[in-house]
Amino acid sequence: MRRLLTISIVVAALTGFSAVPARHNSAGHQKLDLALGRAAIAAQADVRTLIRVSPGTGARVAERLAASGIFATSSTTPNLYLAELPRPRLSIVTSDPDVVRVSLDAPVRALGTLSSLPQNLLLATQALLPRTYTGKNIGVAVVDSGFLTSADLGNVTASYDFTSGKTVKAGPKDMFGHGTHVSGLIGSTGDTTRGLYQGIAPGVRFIVLKALDQAGVGYTSNVINAINFAVDNKVAFGIDVMNLSLGHPIYEPAGNDPLVAAVERAVSAGIVVVVSAGNFGGDPVTHEVGYAGITSPGNAPDAITVGAVETFQTVTRRDDQVAWYSSRGPSWYDGYQKPDVVAPGSHLASNVSSGSALIKQYPKGVIPTSGTCDLMLLSGTSMSAGVVSGVVATMLEASRAKHAGTVLTPNAVKAILQYTALDVPGADFLTQGAGAVNAAGAIAMAEAIDPSVPQGAGWMTKPITPSTTIAGESHAWGQRVIWGDRVIWGSQIESNDPAWALRVIWGNRVIWGNRVIWGSSTVWDGNQLTWGNRVIWGNTMIGQSTGTGIRWGGLATTDPNRVVWGELKSLTTGSTAVSWGNLERANMELK
Repeated sequence: MRRLLTISIVVAALTGFSAVPARHNSAGHQKLDLALGRAAIAAQADVRTLIRVSPGTGARVAERLAASGIFATSSTTPNLYLAELPRPRLSIVTSDPDVVRVSLDAPVRALGTLSSLPQNLLLATQALLPRTYTGKNIGVAVVDSGFLTSADLGNVTASYDFTSGKTVKAGPKDMFGHGTHVSGLIGSTGDTTRGLYQGIAPGVRFIVLKALDQAGVGYTSNVINAINFAVDNKVAFGIDVMNLSLGHPIYEPAGNDPLVAAVERAVSAGIVVVVSAGNFGGDPVTHEVGYAGITSPGNAPDAITVGAVETFQTVTRRDDQVAWYSSRGPSWYDGYQKPDVVAPGSHLASNVSSGSALIKQYPKGVIPTSGTCDLMLLSGTSMSAGVVSGVVATMLEASRAKHAGTVLTPNAVKAILQYTALDVPGADFLTQGAGAVNAAGAIAMAEAIDPSVPQGAGWMTKPITPSTTIAGESHAWGQRVIWGDRVIWGSQIESNDPAWALRVIWGNRVIWGNRVIWGSSTVWDGNQLTWGNRVIWGNTMIGQSTGTGIRWGGLATTDPNRVVWGELKSLTTGSTAVSWGNLERANMELK
């Protein structure tokens, strides 16, 4: 049921004005409210004012003001007049002896009192305020359940539907809601909430590639078709980034996986592919941590695989933790180090279509707005991937703004994200990858790197301080890149090394200086990672198993603060284990 909203008067903050000096404390100035008092010193644009006069003097005050070119109109409140005037002329109003008070005709907005509504701290925790870049003109392909256009989401370059097994040009729609939510985190303008809930990159262009149906279900072949379509039309539609907030269990080595192959092809074409890591990082009941929960195509070497961070609805990074559900590495069969990074993913509010299946299934998580789109709280690595896709869009815009005609490769983008990431306290590399994404730091480095520099030469155009200030606290960058299973420390990223080339597979043998970096298991050597008493990683990876291996379970509940989304799975639930089908569908059985 939609809840009532409390209406409050909000005075717009007028920033950039100095405190009022003592010499301005005249009788006239004392007639101004705080906002207008500061505005009088700044003397900039026109301002709407409410003028209160002494009883019975309104007509003559209006006449005197009109003689000075200020036209005041009466309001429905006695002795209260409305006038719009240049700020320098405020002194004319305040000098009139019959004017008692002049107030800002402040805008009003509806303020929700829903107890479950968190503050939107996403931009602040990424140090993106005030904004410099919005992802303008960057094309982001979202392979998901679709996209509903609204006041928040409207910049669509192309929209196609692959759910029938064919490529069909179709208008943007999303009967499920998941794709719209992810897209909102990437690039919502926030117009329906007066800017309160903007996405990371509200200037992006969307290329909508619908591969999941109204129940959030899709065949792997549909997803592959969508990815291949994006590759074939990269130039025509200007596709720079691809978001894949989906996946299935790893059934075979990455080299044999056709979904992984499609992702690798996209990266080789120059598209930065961002993938959710999976929501299988812990027991759904006890939240006991488990390893090796990465899903496909999160095991694609060149993808940017993203796990989830719980920010506890604070801006500071000091209390952040990797979410219990966020899939840890290594990947099955191959033992790849994943995820690459982690990002906010818990209790994030974003857009969903008002009639979508998600809203019907989880009405407690809905935050009503006007129009065809509401907001909804969701958690999962799907949300984290959307956040990172938005960050990547801002990085690419920043790079092109400073170095026109050049392009950061997907490998370079991934390296920058890792190098500037911040440590999550207490998390190992298989849990956090290189660390938590730091958008402000990544943008700063993207600005400083000149991709046109010849390979092997230094490409930093200016010195960079390897730290970012968030909530008044300085955080040192991790300054490391996890290349395959090797943690590379130091300044390799400060030169255009072969590793950052377009067609070098992430983790393959690469020469840095005089050192060959390959094959050494420094990420997890000597660690026996277990889930309870079941060893799932030793000297070699063991295959999936029901009953004796890693335990999977449903991660969705009726609690809106614990709704977890991000992977497509089809499950048949037994008494103690889960067997996987070959179609992907989320287990939405309510517990």
